[in-house]
Amino acid sequence: MHIGSIELDNHLFVAPMAGVTDRPFRMLCRQLGAGYAVSEMVTSQPHLYASLKTSRRANHEGEPGPISVQIAGTEAAMMAEAARYNIERGAQIIDINMGCPAKKVCNAWAGSALMQNEPLAIEIAEAVVKACLPFGVPVTLKMRTGWSSDNKNAPVLAKAFESVGIQMLTVHGRTREQGYKGQAEYATVTAVKQAVRIPVVANGDISSSEKAAQVLQITGADAVMVGRAAQGRPWIFREIAHYLATGEHLAAPQTLEVRQWLLDHLLEHYSLYGEHTGVRSARKHIGWYIKGIAGQDSLRTRINAEQDCQQQWQAVADFLEDLARTQPVWPMAQATASTEPVADDEAACGSCSNQTAS
Repeated sequence: MHIGSIELDNHLFVAPMAGVTDRPFRMLCRQLGAGYAVSEMVTSQPHLYASLKTSRRANHEGEPGPISVQIAGTEAAMMAEAARYNIERGAQIIDINMGCPAKKVCNAWAGSALMQNEPLAIEIAEAVVKACLPFGVPVTLKMRTGWSSDNKNAPVLAKAFESVGIQMLTVHGRTREQGYKGQAEYATVTAVKQAVRIPVVANGDISSSEKAAQVLQITGADAVMVGRAAQGRPWIFREIAHYLATGEHLAAPQTLEVRQWLLDHLLEHYSLYGEHTGVRSARKHIGWYIKGIAGQDSLRTRINAEQDCQQQWQAVADFLEDLARTQPVWPMAQATASTEPVADDEAACGSCSNQTAS
């Protein structure tokens, strides 16, 4: 599969999730079978480029290509400048966010709110494409099926986006009105695929190998994008790849394998965020990994109380070493994907329009 002239390893993508898909998480998902990963969205407001939050989100040191940066905003000229700014710092693909449902973003008329203003949405897409053209950088766009159940305008917008030069579209099978509630529907994704010639990616509730295969079949999509199901289970990508290739389920990983993945993940996480923030922001990742495992409550209590990264890391290491003695194969109870949205998605998404320099 290609985005413009850029060839991807496969058609299994990691979704951009605020507060989740930072560089350490993206790199781990790529290691475990994802062919492509999009960064957390970054602000288009120039006065916030130097903020700590934005600089972390724009950090791609050592990350395998292609480097894809998602930008969010409401002004075409500012979005174009944000695209150029990120290209100068290593972005090889620019992705436009028109899918975030968070209230803080939508209240500022960014994210999926732009789907209500079709002329502005098209103007932004065209401006970003023109800004990227001299660099040979392709532009992609992520959107929802529409603003509400009465206004599913994704197929109409898809045609317009294709006409101004967007080279790939990702469609989350929910409206902005739904947020993360209810079930994703794929009829609109199918309609988008039928409306355009550029690659279309299906997103929303891709939580198992069977579901990925089903969605690819019914929509005709070129790829699937996995979001919440990868939280605490980044090996889902190699599971899906194996199933699509063989029709059989891949054996569950060894507990010691998962232990090593998580411990390496934590070290990268601490390195990016530092002691104070790292020990706190790592808690959610650890919690996702151990969900459903016997003894999780006691470990959660301990890691949530730790203020020292090394002590937190060691607690996880000891817990999983003990687990491996009694359960050498990773407990299948954990293979159930999370059905709840990320707790801090709204706050993190909102930082694109209300970001502080903290």
